[in-house]
Amino acid sequence: MTIKQHDLRALYNLPEKIVFCKECTISNQRPRITFDQNGVCSACNFAKYKRNKIDWNLREQELRELCDKHRKNDGSYDVIVPVSGGKDGGFVAHMLKYKYGMNPLTVTWSPSLYTDIGRKNLDNFIRMGGFDNVLGSVNGRVHRELSRLSFLHMGDNFQPFIYGQTNFPLKMAVQHNVSLIMYGENGEVEYGGNMKNAHRPTRDIEDHDSHYFSGKPPEFWEEHGIKNKDIYPYLPPKYDKIVENKTEIHFMGYYHFWDPQENFYYCTEHNGFEINPERSEGTYSKYASLDDKTDWLHYHLAFIKFGIGRATSDTAHEIRDHKITREEGIALVKKYDSEQPKKHFKETLDYLNVSEEQYHEIIDSWRSPHIWKKENGQWVLKNAIWYK
Repeated sequence: MTIKQHDLRALYNLPEKIVFCKECTISNQRPRITFDQNGVCSACNFAKYKRNKIDWNLREQELRELCDKHRKNDGSYDVIVPVSGGKDGGFVAHMLKYKYGMNPLTVTWSPSLYTDIGRKNLDNFIRMGGFDNVLGSVNGRVHRELSRLSFLHMGDNFQPFIYGQTNFPLKMAVQHNVSLIMYGENGEVEYGGNMKNAHRPTRDIEDHDSHYFSGKPPEFWEEHGIKNKDIYPYLPPKYDKIVENKTEIHFMGYYHFWDPQENFYYCTEHNGFEINPERSEGTYSKYASLDDKTDWLHYHLAFIKFGIGRATSDTAHEIRDHKITREEGIALVKKYDSEQPKKHFKETLDYLNVSEEQYHEIIDSWRSPHIWKKENGQWVLKNAIWYK
């Protein structure tokens, strides 16, 4: 296995000088995020806009009109809702079905290695929430190899999951003749990214490659020995089929004030959602991203590549949601962001077919010299939010 050092600044167009938002805990190293002249990030500015400027009664009326446009009266599905069994998709599906009278088909792209709580929550969602569901499970050998290759070449073992998460709902929409797909939040505007859709309910399918695949769509892996027929499950439908189906991707977060913690309470009450019995490693929460035993590596790699770990992402959103203060967020980031997860460490390395020595070599190949330095043989951040 040849491991090369990666130029993170060139790959992601990262600024050399690390700057932290004046209002939350995020830095300018998050790809596509922008800061205003007062040093406030785009996600914080959007949070203030949605809290103070949007008439949510008018937005709800827009949602009702959208539902009426797509509603079917023959018993067939009229909206596709991507779900994992967690708080966000569960909230969207339940609201659409029981408040707005839609008939959703919920679709799930299977994790690499299901956790017990993740599978239990999906089963509870289907049984107790009362939903039809299609679970997309692909060739396990292929998915495992794609995860290994993505870990090595993209610094993100989760990329094959992201392909399915993005393209599987499109396939189900075309297959079931459903033109409306409803996601939860628009991550680009809620967490910081490209703001082109900040004031639109939709996203453009043409943006999937640059926003979600880092310029490496599923076909890229044919260069690394993955056969064309094995790539097929990860591909979207043919574009002409998407157009012919009049497929539209919408975000519930455009129509309804998006609050992840409130979604958690809602799904606990309505869908039988259960929290993790212990906090997720790398952060302080127990109710988000619980499904996959390998997801810790996805978050840990974000910390390695951008200096932005899971606790940073969680605290930044909760500061914007007025759940915690910035000072509390900084303390949580300092305590948890750099934590090396242990619970599923060996199982994940076995799944990726890498040794512990190879794991550390690959991890270090994604450290950028403008973010990291070595002191007394240990890697430390050159700049951290708690340094100041």
